[in-house]
Amino acid sequence: MIELTKLNGDTFLLNVSFIEQVEALPDTTLTLHNGKKMVVKEDVKEVKQTVNAFFRRIGLMGIAIRYEEDK
Repeated sequence: MIELTKLNGDTFLLNVSFIEQVEALPDTTLTLHNGKKMVVKEDVKEVKQTVNAFFRRIGLMGIAIRYEEDK
C-alpha cells in the first residue's frame, strides 16, 4: 500500500494493485479497476515514483543496471 493525500489534506493508504490509470487533468486523478476516480495532491511523477519504490521494496521490481560492453 502507498500513502497519498486527498485535496482536503487527509492522507490515506491505497492498494497499488487497484490503480489502472494515473492522469493529470490538471489535478492528479487515479482511475481504479472498479471505475472509481480519486483526486490526489501528489503529481503524476510523485505517484509513479511512490508506486515504483513500493514494488522495489516488496521485490517485484529490480534496479536496472547498465553495463558497457568493452570493444
